[in-house]
Amino acid sequence: MEVEVSAEAKDKRLNRLVAITVVILSVVMGLGNIKDGNIVQNMALAKADSVDRWSEYQATKTKAHIVEIARTQVALGAAPGSEKVLAGFDRDLAKYRVEAPRLAAEAKGLADRYDALNVHDDQFDASDAALSTAISLAAVAALVESFGVLAAAWVFGGFGLFMALCGFMGWGFHPDILSTLLG
Repeated sequence: MEVEVSAEAKDKRLNRLVAITVVILSVVMGLGNIKDGNIVQNMALAKADSVDRWSEYQATKTKAHIVEIARTQVALGAAPGSEKVLAGFDRDLAKYRVEAPRLAAEAKGLADRYDALNVHDDQFDASDAALSTAISLAAVAALVESFGVLAAAWVFGGFGLFMALCGFMGWGFHPDILSTLLG
């Protein structure tokens, strides 16, 4: 299928508007993709750190449980000199009881960071989708020489620009319906 575009288009103004639209939307899309890539890297790091912290928390809770059992067994045996062993167990237990809540709080904070970054990742994803659609519509507007189709491109482009702005500015607007539908 061959599409012929005349160099002598009926309305040069439409073609100029299409060209300007495509350039602006492409630049915003490119910048958004760079920022989104950085956000995704930070999300991966936050998730890995969160998993590490939760693993450390679980290990600390397990060690505390083992020390409690060992302490109980030594206390029940009450052999001479066991006071020193029991004191060591008590120190370990005190350390684990302090570490566990701190580790849980750190893991929760990292999980919250991941969730906050995910909002901005979704914003850039929505921006990318809207801007791609707008660029495609602008191309079609040039082919069919229709200001109506170009206006539709501007609507999609406006939403894409808004979502990119939300992502860059750190605003909390989240396209829940779009994320749920596409997620």
